[in-house]
Amino acid sequence: MHPKRDCYHRRSMFRWGIRVLGWAILAGLPVCAAAQLATSDHLGDPGFWPTRPAQSRTEYAGDSSCGSCHASIAASSQQTQMAHALMPASASEALQTHPNLSFQYQGDRYQIQTKDGTVSYSVSDGGHTLQAQLLWAFGVGRVGQTYLYQRSGQFFEARASYFPGLQGLGFTPGRDLGGTVRLDEAMERPVGMPEVVRCFSCHATEAMIGSTFNEANLVPGVHCEACHGPGVRHAAAMQRLLAGKTSSEKTYIFNPATLAPDDSIDFCGACHATWWDAKLSGTHGPASTRAPAYRLESSQCWIRTHDARLTCITCHDPHVPLQTNPQAYDVQCLRCHAITAAAKPTTQRPGHACPVSTSRCTTCHMPKVYVPEMHSDFTDHRIRIVKTGEPFPE
Repeated sequence: MHPKRDCYHRRSMFRWGIRVLGWAILAGLPVCAAAQLATSDHLGDPGFWPTRPAQSRTEYAGDSSCGSCHASIAASSQQTQMAHALMPASASEALQTHPNLSFQYQGDRYQIQTKDGTVSYSVSDGGHTLQAQLLWAFGVGRVGQTYLYQRSGQFFEARASYFPGLQGLGFTPGRDLGGTVRLDEAMERPVGMPEVVRCFSCHATEAMIGSTFNEANLVPGVHCEACHGPGVRHAAAMQRLLAGKTSSEKTYIFNPATLAPDDSIDFCGACHATWWDAKLSGTHGPASTRAPAYRLESSQCWIRTHDARLTCITCHDPHVPLQTNPQAYDVQCLRCHAITAAAKPTTQRPGHACPVSTSRCTTCHMPKVYVPEMHSDFTDHRIRIVKTGEPFPE
């Protein structure tokens, strides 16, 4: 256990222990699968955790400061999808490439039109038309992109989102309409401030200052200080150290690589849904593959070992673009699995050899799952032996 987290975990043992017992009894869930915490519990820790607000904007150093010492990491990080998880709607490449988007539903026509730096969203029933200017685009657009706008200080989510799988618009995930509704309901969903905070805290940096939403000055996308914490004190400390003014100095920065395996997955799960986040929100079915931390923590590989070689950062370096070649992940699988059938499991390699292949492991054991509301496939991080015709494993 990382020393900064030990105290909090002792305080939280009773809290999550009761949860584990309750779920195990009522739902028949394996106790060891629920050893992690919900993000709300992690935020009870006095130390840094993703989505925790700083108390002042002056605590942030900015990416340029980080890049002065970590040039290559800062540069490659800018190319990741996380760095582009949020943008002004007018900067959306998806909308610029498709300036005239539309789709129909039960007589209502949805349109998103991009022209001269303005993104106009409208819904018409043939007799009346409602219109708004989109402000924020969530998601880089590789799988989908969702939009928010404001009216009279209230945020609204557009009922229509862009999906590359459709090469056009469809209902925002979970927002499809089941019947006849008023035109304003067909157009939008009001978004309360708690949800606004959650959305921007995961898609932006410096989204919250204290208890105040920092829309005017937030940094779109997930950047260095979103995962490592505000860096002004760190930058000053390193400058003193490099100048020879001190031989020993606290770093004043958070390094997620020091976390224990359970906490490491939950760290990423702060925005990618920990086991408890998913369970407490009622996430289930194929859509749960959109919560990779939860699915990994539900995997027998994880439940049986809690091995440091099986955390999110084992396979995904958050500082570089996502690797999409299945063979690139084989080396990680073979760190724990025997390579030949004759080899017996050991402490270092507890996993049996695969009788089929030692190449492209993820294509069989982490299958793609089609999520209808996203019109796309998602990799299921619940590592398993897949059997033909079996139902989706919850």
